[in-house]
Amino acid sequence: MPLPAMDTYHHRTARYRTRAPRPSLPGKPGALAAVVIALLAAALVSTRSEAASACVDTSASSRGEVSDPSAARLQLVSLMAAAQKRSQAIGAAKLLADAASFDVEEVRAIGKPQLSFNTSVGPAGSKPEGGEHKSSMQWRTGVNFSWALYDHGRVEHLTRWRASLADAAQQGQISLSEQVALQTVNLALDRSRHRLHTQVWGQYAAKVCKLVDSLEQIVAADKGRGSELVQARKTLQQVQLSQAQARTQLAVTETRLKRLVGDELPEPASLSALLPGVPALADLQDRAVRSADIVALDAQAKAAANLAQATVASQKFQAGLAVGLSTAIGKEKSGAWNAGVSLSMPILNPGADPAAQAARLRASAAKLQRDDALESLRSRLAEVHQQAESSTVRAREVVGVLRNSERVREDTLAQWQQLGRRSLFDVMSAEGDHFNLRLAYVDALHDSQQSMALLWSLAGGISQPLN
Repeated sequence: MPLPAMDTYHHRTARYRTRAPRPSLPGKPGALAAVVIALLAAALVSTRSEAASACVDTSASSRGEVSDPSAARLQLVSLMAAAQKRSQAIGAAKLLADAASFDVEEVRAIGKPQLSFNTSVGPAGSKPEGGEHKSSMQWRTGVNFSWALYDHGRVEHLTRWRASLADAAQQGQISLSEQVALQTVNLALDRSRHRLHTQVWGQYAAKVCKLVDSLEQIVAADKGRGSELVQARKTLQQVQLSQAQARTQLAVTETRLKRLVGDELPEPASLSALLPGVPALADLQDRAVRSADIVALDAQAKAAANLAQATVASQKFQAGLAVGLSTAIGKEKSGAWNAGVSLSMPILNPGADPAAQAARLRASAAKLQRDDALESLRSRLAEVHQQAESSTVRAREVVGVLRNSERVREDTLAQWQQLGRRSLFDVMSAEGDHFNLRLAYVDALHDSQQSMALLWSLAGGISQPLN
């Protein structure tokens, strides 16, 4: 957010006061002016450790920071692994993938020999032609054996259909794991972003707080400088409010991160330059064909094609072997058996052609959906690639502007201190512009990292550049 702007009325008044001569104290001409300038100059050029006065809470920057890139990378990888392990959605997707693999075994077993046993107890009767009716309690048992000999590849196509669906389910699990990993990386980068925001606001608050302390001493000797003290206090309050808001955003981000990885968060790590430079777009688009989402759509298209072939095969004649053995025990004991080759051939089935045509159309639609998804993914990659390059360039440009801002701060301070050509509010405005640029630099670095994380995630996996 932009730093608080200086009040225009007080700014013009301060310029007028700086240029207009002031009456000196009796007997000590120019002594008060020298004291004022010395105190304010000391406040503005103080070091960072001296600037962290008692009125500024520096706890946000007092925690240990992991600055080693290798350690930071390992920390991020461990956070991703913890989030994936804790995710119930990934666990559910894994169970669905396992269930799909059992569906494959179920369909494959259709083409294998089948053996069944049956038994029953109850009354039974018979009446031969010209004879008497006889009835009795019977215990009947039977054993049946069957084996599909030829089915025009129906079982094979059904097996491939289920296998493709199982592959799609497995790729869905991988895609969900990638989404959780990307969400974890983004939250970790947001945590780093808001932590640096808090530090920058704290350093600016410390600078203004030191200035307020000095102005209080000056106003005690020169009541005419009271407006400058009021404006400095107002600026300090606005900066402290912005720092409090940054702390709140940091706390909210850490709460979201804890939901993914658990209550124990590691020490903050320097993640603003963790991922390598922006990769080539052509390489990313080549990788996109092998991404989990596209592979899952490929599998679904193959599944639809195999189901269409299985539908066509089911309309052709089938051949199988069948053997049966049965026995009945009652007043009389009897048994029977049968064996033979069974043939079935649909002769009139008006719904066969529409069913086959519908299956073919669904297969064609699935292929078009896959092609459209791949085209959209490549377009999305090109868009995010431009954003990543823009963020990287912006970060480099902000560095140059920051150098110029530092020179402006020094020149403004020198002109105010030595020549009296600048007011105190000019100095404070230069400080505000400088800290604004520091915040812009932090945002540009983290925007670049998040864009590159999204690029790698879309192209197949955020873990590739990290590993």
